[in-house]
Amino acid sequence: MANPLKIIKNGIIDENPTFVQVIGMCPTLAVTSSAINGIGMGLSTAAVLIFANLFISLLRKIIPDKVRIPCFIVVIAAFVTVIEFLLKAYLPALNASLGLYIPLIVVNCIILARAEAFAFKNGPVAAICDGIGMGLGFTIALGVLGLVREFIGAGTLFDITVLPAAFPRTLLFVMAPGAFFTLGCLMAALNHFRNKKKA
Repeated sequence: MANPLKIIKNGIIDENPTFVQVIGMCPTLAVTSSAINGIGMGLSTAAVLIFANLFISLLRKIIPDKVRIPCFIVVIAAFVTVIEFLLKAYLPALNASLGLYIPLIVVNCIILARAEAFAFKNGPVAAICDGIGMGLGFTIALGVLGLVREFIGAGTLFDITVLPAAFPRTLLFVMAPGAFFTLGCLMAALNHFRNKKKA
């Protein structure tokens, strides 16, 4: 088995689902108009990813190869339902903000990709580490994206006003085009630093 810390680091940095693999773009662009929404979506996805990876890894020897994708979806859907109920019970405001994107975690390509590429081929400990790494990578990416968009677009951080009223707000950043622009800038900056480090 590979080093657990290396597996976690791989998900956060080397194969970050948002900045490197560029998957899971629908929730990434849709819910990151604020840092709270981005982190909430990231943590919800991370929780589903960790538990789905664990259970798929535990069941990998009894799941028939021909029906593995439907089986993955059933396992993932079970955990998404649990997360949705927990959000409705304990964080109703966040649940209302994220809306339809919580149930859509079921078909999030990050979770299905990790189930197919990693959890189905590795043991439970490695699968959990992969879920933690990919989940943290996704959460960090959504959190940073939300922070930048919220700060520039609304002058707030975590819904607390930090810029004076005289400072001009760029509302474009809290709208859909701002999501694309911010993501592109962050990816360019990350690639610049990664290439500089390799040189």
